[in-house]
Amino acid sequence: MNPKVNFFFENAGQWQEEFEKLRTIALSTELTEDLKWGCPCYTYEGKNIFLIHGFKEYCALLFFKGALMKDPDHLLIQQSKNVQAARQIRFTEAAQISGLEQVLRSYMFEAVEIEESGAKVEMKKTKEFEMAEEFRNKLDQNPALQEAFKALTPGRQRAYLLHFSSAKQAKTREARIEKCIPQIMDGIGLND
Repeated sequence: MNPKVNFFFENAGQWQEEFEKLRTIALSTELTEDLKWGCPCYTYEGKNIFLIHGFKEYCALLFFKGALMKDPDHLLIQQSKNVQAARQIRFTEAAQISGLEQVLRSYMFEAVEIEESGAKVEMKKTKEFEMAEEFRNKLDQNPALQEAFKALTPGRQRAYLLHFSSAKQAKTREARIEKCIPQIMDGIGLND
């Protein structure tokens, strides 16, 4: 148990009971408990295995390499079509967690085995992501913007591409692009 993580559980609010049950199971695995991204994160030899987090509608265990897990109980959920590696197991009440304690522990151990094996999730390349036509036109018209975009890390590039292409209307895509051009030119990511 890591004392710096206690505040998360003490201030959990809506999911307090569920979080406590998940923590008890997680600590029984003897993984290292840490605080990352404001959430309890469980690591093995410094590598992230899973974390506990909550949302309005549910709380969840998020396995960082969940896409590689076997999932015999069909519990793992891909958060959205753009999430490549991580998978969640979602809960809406403490009784669900209690009923799955052994299964959850086995998933946790499988996640450690995957990490020990060195297996990696095959990630899509940035060029495989959809590029909004409006952004392609801006890049073609502005070589400095094109260079600034190429200089961004692949993760930052993907974040912008997803942000632009997720808008349904051309007007919205154009507005998003215009708003983000100064950030791109300054080498700043979408969420920095």
